[in-house]
Amino acid sequence: MTTPSRLPEPYGSNGSANLADILERVLDKGVVIAGDIRINLLDIELLTVKLRLIVASVDKAREMGIDWWEDDPSLSSRARRDELARENAELRERLAALEPGRGQEEIP
Repeated sequence: MTTPSRLPEPYGSNGSANLADILERVLDKGVVIAGDIRINLLDIELLTVKLRLIVASVDKAREMGIDWWEDDPSLSSRARRDELARENAELRERLAALEPGRGQEEIP
């Protein structure tokens, strides 16, 4: 003999929501968790830690205007190439300033 559940079933009629379904909903909508930790001693602030966590899909993050990973050289090969090209150009300019005659030659 079974007794009917008194709690409503949040995920459909059969109540079977697996982890993939929950993760899909979270990534589709996004979740923001924010908090601050402050340590004071005699009304003197010693330490403040601000925590911000956003869990969302890449597409949802881009919709929100968050795309910092695209410009981070440690996370994006394009950003790393851009940084290396900029650094190379700066070094060529410095070399040209140190050796005016060599600045006109192509440096491999």
